[in-house]
Amino acid sequence: MRAAMWSFFHKLGSPPWLYRIAGSLLGWLLPLSLLALVTGLAWGLLFTAPDFRQGNSYRIIYIHVPAAVVALAGYYVMALAGAISLIWKMKMADIAMKATAPVGAALTFIALVTGAIWGKPTWGTWWVWDARITSMLILLFLYLGVIALYEAYDNKAAASRACAVLSLVGTVNIPIIYKSVDWWYSLHQPASIKFTGGSSIDPSMLYPLLLSIIAFYGLFSCALLGNMRAEILARETRTAWVRRLAGGEA
Repeated sequence: MRAAMWSFFHKLGSPPWLYRIAGSLLGWLLPLSLLALVTGLAWGLLFTAPDFRQGNSYRIIYIHVPAAVVALAGYYVMALAGAISLIWKMKMADIAMKATAPVGAALTFIALVTGAIWGKPTWGTWWVWDARITSMLILLFLYLGVIALYEAYDNKAAASRACAVLSLVGTVNIPIIYKSVDWWYSLHQPASIKFTGGSSIDPSMLYPLLLSIIAFYGLFSCALLGNMRAEILARETRTAWVRRLAGGEA
């Protein structure tokens, strides 16, 4: 069992193997994720009843909440990859960390924009310096900081170390985002979806929301795998296996 685990771990460090596996995963994960997204959004936007307080404005929840949830999870993925890169110097972990940053930044941006759109009819303003909104903005800056650090260094090994440290330090912001509505006064309501107790959201609204979250996780994974494949090719461009790939060989 241990030998099989270490064998798999070493395979993860192989650019040709990871490139092929990522391509195979994308072949079925992308269409399934798109199907789940279309189904979840159509279900939530067209077939659920209006909220008794917010009317139809709440329907942006089917984009806002999945984007926010996956943006937070994506940061943990980036930080974990950074830790592996920093400790074991695994090249594929460094690639995963770099590949995660733009995807996480895009999701965080979507969460902030859709939150502003939702906030206007609900709170009467596009933006407030609410604890959760502010900590989500910090999350966006952390993602952008990793992207900027990679571009700022000519020495990519030094860039990798700096990005890994920033990623790990930034993890303190994630529990702050989660618990901000409990620790400070916030315009945000407490969590509606609870796995240890009853959810406060009606099942007719909950199920399409869960499906949309699953779809966003799938699309995040697809974007991450696609970015990793592109980065692998960029770094391995002079290797024999990439030249064979460019020549049409398997």
